[in-house]
Formats: sequence, structure tokens, C-alpha cells
Amino acid sequence: MMKAILLGASGQLGREWQRIINRDYSDEIALLSYTSSDLDITHYQEVSDEFRDQKPDVVINCAAFTDVDGAEDHKKLARKVNMEAPLYLAELSQQLEFKLVHYSTDYVFPGTKLNKREFPEGYPEDHPADPVNWYGKTKWEGEQAIRQTAENHLIIRVSWLCGQFGSNFVKTMIRLAQERDELQVVNDQWGSPAFAENVVRNCLTLLENGHRGTYHITSDGLITWYDLAREIFDQASMDVEIEPVDSDAFPTKAERPYFSKLCTHKIDEISGIEIIDWKEGLRKLLNRL
Repeated sequence: MMKAILLGASGQLGREWQRIINRDYSDEIALLSYTSSDLDITHYQEVSDEFRDQKPDVVINCAAFTDVDGAEDHKKLARKVNMEAPLYLAELSQQLEFKLVHYSTDYVFPGTKLNKREFPEGYPEDHPADPVNWYGKTKWEGEQAIRQTAENHLIIRVSWLCGQFGSNFVKTMIRLAQERDELQVVNDQWGSPAFAENVVRNCLTLLENGHRGTYHITSDGLITWYDLAREIFDQASMDVEIEPVDSDAFPTKAERPYFSKLCTHKIDEISGIEIIDWKEGLRKLLNRL
């Protein structure tokens, strides 16, 4: 039986990992789940002691500083959680010989209009990173720290993450539609949603088959946030007026990329992987919600 430690157990991905393993993999994977209050990844001695005690085969790091605007105000903390702690996990991976699974983001890329024309199917994994905000910069530094330190690693980049747990765009839109008759939604940022259940199931396939390296997991299609909102309301049969607007209508502290679609061709070639169409992923999610 594989022994796995899950870090960041209270987030969108962490809770989805627990749901799927408890339901479908309890005979194959012994999962130990830790929230940040159980085990803070920036408390290195505690992490080291726990790992040496438990002797995991795999460590799944879902812990991150994900507040994109907040990262601009809390630069030291964002870097500590997103770069320094993953570096330490990578060092432990080498010492204790476990596989490190780590999540990263579409925000490592610059997201220019030129890139949208160059890569209509999304950024390939090996495209040079050039983040436009501090969150993306710290996530890229974390990736690099792992690559340079741990041989046995999986880095999974996701974009526009949506799931049944935690807060995300889909749940926010449903809540707002219940409160208001009219909404404005950004129509000049392009990408595709990654659905938490699909992400976890594909990660399990990568683990089962011993894959290493960097992979993108998102859904098929290229849309704006406005397109996603419109489809949410159509599928949920919610009557709400939505107005497409430019990003300028919602000024944010951190700059957002214009284009952040991730290409999934690399992972698509692996047996057992399923990259779903964004409308199908949304349908499955809404059925769960």
C-alpha cells in the first residue's frame, strides 16, 4: 500500500484529494492529511520530524499562498510559502526518497496578446516563464527550486481552478446570481478552467504510472470569464443579466495576464489521462453542487 502525506488539506484540491482517495482508493493509498494548522509547511523542523516519523512514499503539496492581490502586500510571506517551503520539501524528498507532487499555476506565464496568437491551444510546458505579478513570480521560483533539488517530482500547473470545495469563480457566480439581477463579468482575459476532480484523477494516473516532470492539466477550449459565467447561468437555468466588460472595470492590485491557456498535449499522450471539454467539466461540477 502506498503511503501518502497531503499538505494543504483544507483547500479546493486538498479536499478533493481526500474525497476521491477515501471513496475510490482506500485499499491502495493510506492518506495522512494535514491542514496548515495541523502542519505548517514553513515550520521546517516540525515538517522534517513528521516526515521522518511517517516515512511517506509520496508527499502531495496543495499548500500555497494563493491570494494574488494579497501577495503584492505580503511579499515575504508569499515567497516563504510558495518558494522557500517547496525548496525545503524538495530537499526532504531527496533525503527521505519520497515523490513530491506540487501544484503550480498558469500565472507563471506573461499572458500577452502575441502569445495568444502564437499558442491558440495554450502555453506548452517548456515555454519561458515571465510572470506579471508577485504571486506568479513566487510560484515560478518554487517550481525552479523543486526542479533543481528533487529528482523524483511531479509539478502540475492548473488554471482557473474550480471544484465543489472552497471558493472559486463558479460558486461565486452562483451566489451573486442569487443576490442580484445584473452582473458585470470580465471579457478580455482568456483561458480555460481546470476542474478539481479531473485534476486529482489525472494526477493519480500519473502517480500510478511513475511519471515525473512538469505537466499541464486544464480543460479543452479557450474562453473568457464572461463565456464561463454565461454557461454557468445557462446550465443552472438561472435568470440573470450579464454585461461583458474589460478588466479596467475591476482594478486590481496585481496585474492579471490577458491570456493564460495551458496546452495539455504532453499529458494527453499518456494512457488513462482524460482532458475534458470545459462545458462537460462545468456540467459535472454543477451536478455536484
